[in-house]
Amino acid sequence: MSRMLFPNLPVKDLARAKTFWTTLGFTFNPQFTDDNAACLIVNEQACVMLLREEFWATFTKKPLPDRQATTGVFLAFSCESRAEVTQMVEMALANGGAPASPSQDHGFMFGWSFTDPDGHHWEPFWMDPSAVQPT
Repeated sequence: MSRMLFPNLPVKDLARAKTFWTTLGFTFNPQFTDDNAACLIVNEQACVMLLREEFWATFTKKPLPDRQATTGVFLAFSCESRAEVTQMVEMALANGGAPASPSQDHGFMFGWSFTDPDGHHWEPFWMDPSAVQPT
């Protein structure tokens, strides 16, 4: 069985979050998007649920994390090229994101980090397909 993945992230302003991710080239699944949540499509098997903070809080008794002071999750996703990584981070920074970590170039792999307007830590990365050994 192939499993789908749906991380759920709290956001202060759902409309702002949707605009941010749309600007970066992502789309949303309208079937799972309403006034409380938006389903950000990463690929056919992975989506990220962006939940208004008040709605997110209904799923747990734990307090809302302070995303400006701590990192609870680090979300990495692949890009097709180094240029796409750079473009993605530059677009994020120009549209309300903030720098998280400097770029890292390991030759066969290149990554760069940003935080979205809600403080969630993201890292687009590229890896040379020839460097991945078959299992």
